[in-house]
Amino acid sequence: MAKKPKKKQNDNTIARNRKARFNYSIDSTFEGGLVLEGWEVKSLREGRVQIDESYVLARNGELEWVGGTITPLISTSSHIHPSPTRSRKILLHRHEIDRLIGQIERKGYTLVPLALYWKKNGRVKIDIGLAKGKKAHDKRATIKERDWQREKARSLKIR
Repeated sequence: MAKKPKKKQNDNTIARNRKARFNYSIDSTFEGGLVLEGWEVKSLREGRVQIDESYVLARNGELEWVGGTITPLISTSSHIHPSPTRSRKILLHRHEIDRLIGQIERKGYTLVPLALYWKKNGRVKIDIGLAKGKKAHDKRATIKERDWQREKARSLKIR
């Protein structure tokens, strides 16, 4: 008997940064749009994106997604020279950008991309988390809590 494929949590999700919740404590999240080129959208539809090692940078009063890799398709047009790791502008309201830049500069926060997903009308959105880095003992506590939840679920399942 063949195994059933696992269902995705959300069919609209393109990519999720699972390391971010382990390495950072996320205080708040923001949803922003991405400025993309046509070949990038086609590659996203094929799922050719990696956001694990990426981050969000504030430059000149704007936010940019840096380090995310969108691998171009083989069938990309010959007159386009794609750059897989170029920085991409994030679209947010001015008051949200100002608030985030203030938090980054004053309180030592960082901005981490959490997920890429589709919104209606074929728009690509990015979830950004306002985060502080965890220390080693915080990570150990997270692992211990996760193991406890797993063990608790097993014991309830057996009964």
